[in-house]
Amino acid sequence: MNYALFDEASKLLAGRVMSEAESSMQIELDSGKRVKIKAAHVLLRFAQPAPAELLSRARTLAEDIDLNLAWEFAPEGDFGFADLAREYFDPTADAVHQAAALIRLFEAPHYFRRMGRGLFRKASEDTLKAALLGVERKKQIAAQIEQWSHELTQGYCPDAVREQLYRILFKPDKNAPEYKAVVEAARLSQRSPLDLLKGAGAIDSPYQFHWKRFLFEHFPKGTDFPAVAAPQVRESLPLAQGVQAFSIDDSSTTEIDDAISVRGLGSGTVVLGIHIAAPALVIAPGTAVDRLASQRLSTVYMPGHKLTMLPNEVVQACTLVEGRASPAVSLYVTLDEASLEVRDRVTLLEQVHVAANLRHDHLEAHISEETLEAVLAENPGAATASAPIPFHRELAFSFRLARHLKGQRELARGKPESFNRPDFSFKLEGRDGTQDEAPHGAETVHIAQRRRGSPLDLLVAELMILANSSWGAWLAELGVPGIYRSQASLAPGIKVRMGIKPAPHAGMGVSHYTWASSPLRRYVDLVNQWQIIACARHGRTAALAAPFKLKDAQLFSVVSSFDAAYTAYVDFQRGIERYWALRWLQQNAVSEVPATVLKDGLVRADELPLVFKVTGAEPLLRGARLVARVQGLDLLTLDVHATLAARLDEQTHGDAGTAEGASEDDEDLSQASAPLALAIDISEAAPSQEASDTGSDATKPISSSTVA
Repeated sequence: MNYALFDEASKLLAGRVMSEAESSMQIELDSGKRVKIKAAHVLLRFAQPAPAELLSRARTLAEDIDLNLAWEFAPEGDFGFADLAREYFDPTADAVHQAAALIRLFEAPHYFRRMGRGLFRKASEDTLKAALLGVERKKQIAAQIEQWSHELTQGYCPDAVREQLYRILFKPDKNAPEYKAVVEAARLSQRSPLDLLKGAGAIDSPYQFHWKRFLFEHFPKGTDFPAVAAPQVRESLPLAQGVQAFSIDDSSTTEIDDAISVRGLGSGTVVLGIHIAAPALVIAPGTAVDRLASQRLSTVYMPGHKLTMLPNEVVQACTLVEGRASPAVSLYVTLDEASLEVRDRVTLLEQVHVAANLRHDHLEAHISEETLEAVLAENPGAATASAPIPFHRELAFSFRLARHLKGQRELARGKPESFNRPDFSFKLEGRDGTQDEAPHGAETVHIAQRRRGSPLDLLVAELMILANSSWGAWLAELGVPGIYRSQASLAPGIKVRMGIKPAPHAGMGVSHYTWASSPLRRYVDLVNQWQIIACARHGRTAALAAPFKLKDAQLFSVVSSFDAAYTAYVDFQRGIERYWALRWLQQNAVSEVPATVLKDGLVRADELPLVFKVTGAEPLLRGARLVARVQGLDLLTLDVHATLAARLDEQTHGDAGTAEGASEDDEDLSQASAPLALAIDISEAAPSQEASDTGSDATKPISSSTVA
């Protein structure tokens, strides 16, 4: 018989030669299949034994070939497999021995390089040593992966895996042994990676899991600022004469970046001052502190803790703390006291004396529309009988002005603003550390509800809208580029956009709108403040003197970077507030929660900042009220498992509500918990061989979290 051994796509096959041509031949395999191959692909012609027997005997014999010895026997330069067979076995090596040598050469690329069909060259000694070290390392790594995966399945987490926990789950190197060990263990145990790691003790605190995951993704180098010197104002600023300013913030606020003043009450002409802290007067663009702020881009808020955008030395130098004069960019609005008509607007750079830092949580119990109406009716004694209200006349006038400004905006909007959901404040009791340390997750949480649109909220919001819209219009008038927020219309799906082109903000009901009232907290506001300062200094020639010019690429970069960072920070704040809401349910053993349907079985709790799925509520339409029975909580995935316990109304149709209300509900849907977006995928695994702006847009970002 006439047989041939040939190479087909780096696979060795053998069969009976049926016919031959000059450059090809037809071969019948043992399976009966006939293949046509090129004659050049034939490596060995033989008469016996039969092809199947030859391959079987050759593979057995190849396993016994010592590669180190074969490498020693191999000729220098290019050689054929038959040459090696004769050197290694016998000068008269038969077809079986030659095929065995060929198979072994195919299997040992680190010892021998292929130089052509049937031709090889042995690796240099240095190359071979390096290759063998690599092979040994791979064996050790494979053994390590096997050991780690076994430990994980047995409920123990190796230290190396624990140290790489967040990288494995969210930004894995899929060639890393730690990742492969988790994938293999998840495959073997038929558990999700998160459940596997939790069971193995890698995650001992759900709170720390969420906190450290956030730091891993957004602060991989840590949250500490490098040491910086306390900055100084870079120019001499005049002291505002006759101004006694006051701020309104929560007690936990340390970055006090706005205050107001009111002069001329009772004279017929009132001058309202809106004073914004001025870090732009102590920080120059391009300096080290600016680079720090441009990297962080915003203060990050969460219950019981925050990560400030600026180092504490800068905050303390610029914050509008009571009892001292601080640098400020002040907008003075001159108004007719009776009609509230605006007669003049002027922006000044100055030092402003702050007489008091008023606090929401101390005042709100004593301030209502009725108390402020009493002051406006010149009956302050009745208004302050229960408790004295500082700056009661100034607050009353500002509240009157705020309602007037809101009415004007609502006319421009074409409809009134309405808010469906309250704000919530969190207070953590039992913290071990200072306010500069993140909570540990074992604190007792208190959640208080505060209705949006309270007199103090309305007052602050409307005055900040007035400042931001006034400065936005001024920048546009002088041709000085700034960063704007705009909304083309109130139609569903039309979102607020941030850009450098002046455009109306339909949701706010103003022709121009910037963020410039929180420069201690948001980098966009700091950039806009630099531009506003140029306008105050240079007037009509400000476009030439401003730090950022028209079509400045850096402005586009700031918009893009800020948008991404701010969205991530807000998402984290919502997520961690959701954690504390679940902790509140847990610590108070709450089993039933009154809620309102949003859509498709998703509901919003009436008395908690919580959106979740309720099984059985899917047929109910938006606006239906119900009681949800809490069946279980998962502090790691932030899931609520709940079923419909009872209906609280007899609604038979959906509450259409307002378009704005629906928009608020849709915004709430984003807060519903979804499975963690893990980057680890066990489907890839193989055995250890190798994831609508509304009026609130006006306000500074207020941290609703306090620490007991």
